[in-house]
Amino acid sequence: MAARCAVAVAVAATVVLLLGRSGTTAPDGAVSVVAAPAAVGGARPGSYAFTPGARTVAGAEGTADAVLLDPRHTYRSSLPRDGRLYYRLRLAARDTAYVPVTAVPPADTAVSATDGIRVSLRDADGTSCSYASARFGAGLSPRPVTALGQREAGRALCQGAGTYYLLVERLDAGGSGAADPAGRWGLEIAPATEPALARAGATSPPRSWDSATPQPLVGRPRDRSGGTGFSGARPLGPGVWRTDLAPGETRFYKVPLDWGRRLHASAELGSAPGHGYVGGALNLSVHNPVRGAVEDASFGYTGTARSAVLAPLPPVEYANRYAVQAGVTSVRFAGEYYLVLHLSKQLSGTFGEGPFEVTLRVRVDGEAHAGPAYAGGAEPEGVFTITEQDREAALTGAVGGGGDERVMRLVAVGGIGSGTALLLFLGGWTVVSRRSRVGVGGG
Repeated sequence: MAARCAVAVAVAATVVLLLGRSGTTAPDGAVSVVAAPAAVGGARPGSYAFTPGARTVAGAEGTADAVLLDPRHTYRSSLPRDGRLYYRLRLAARDTAYVPVTAVPPADTAVSATDGIRVSLRDADGTSCSYASARFGAGLSPRPVTALGQREAGRALCQGAGTYYLLVERLDAGGSGAADPAGRWGLEIAPATEPALARAGATSPPRSWDSATPQPLVGRPRDRSGGTGFSGARPLGPGVWRTDLAPGETRFYKVPLDWGRRLHASAELGSAPGHGYVGGALNLSVHNPVRGAVEDASFGYTGTARSAVLAPLPPVEYANRYAVQAGVTSVRFAGEYYLVLHLSKQLSGTFGEGPFEVTLRVRVDGEAHAGPAYAGGAEPEGVFTITEQDREAALTGAVGGGGDERVMRLVAVGGIGSGTALLLFLGGWTVVSRRSRVGVGGG
């Protein structure tokens, strides 16, 4: 037994080395570091768990040196004060590309309401395909904010296969950057592509849908804490859920939505002793499967219980992309939709350090139906697909299966040499285990 435990420890150490210290070669030949998985549990307020195995890359000040991003991977980078950084992509003519960028400032950075990031995707001639920005808002609280760059196939601008550039710019009205003398914000970049349809479909959004706000769900809340990043978002299904948040904390959940289904959600901050007012005390936002912003809601707080209620969203339909309103056009594919909760750190000065009780009410309705037939596969694989495992996880809150699969993928990208070393350790573990059983059995 002791020998088997020793080998188990050796295997665990090898996996840690593979995940945290191995290098990988990017498609353009540049070497990028595979970051070690960040712990989800016990995170301090304001911390963000980057995607396990995210490849660390440096943004370039010009297009000539921009590193190539591959939609099969997630990347980690950083953005300096007054920063303007470029990254490069190669896109096929018929694919629609989505490049979400999440900016993560240090937890004790002072920010203004208009601080944030701006993201644009541009073709090789410098023509902008899209612009998007994300700001911290009235809560005056540093938190992860996400802006989406995209190139839509079939539109007037940015057509054809070739090289495109992602430009990430920092919007900073004078944040102090007290926690980081260099004033750098962490970045997570998660490119994705959506293939064209196998057959042409409707090019007009649905004309009508029930836009009335439903009655909020009632019942005893069940405890469900959230994850600390998109990759670690906790599965969530319909129901009434409760969590505790400390000022400055952000928590991530994900709700599976099939074609034809729609999401309603609200978040209530319970009452607290104290006197004063905090603007943007609680922020609730929803993001689509490629992390694009769909809708958000927030409120000012005086110590009396209040709710942030998301505006009614339409059912998930492919043709929603042809609408004008952002809250409609972004609900364009099936997949996991993210609910993100942030409690402003400003609450601590008036209402104490907490934690504060937050109640999430989630409703999913609408008739599910088959989606359109795509002419190819999406990258990453399965991003626009809901499985039975996803549905079950939403009910149970289980996060184990997907995590194990991600770990095995990380081991695979560690390289043939590292993989061979791991197999040798696993083989040794098997031999020791068999010998231990023989010894115990008296044979």
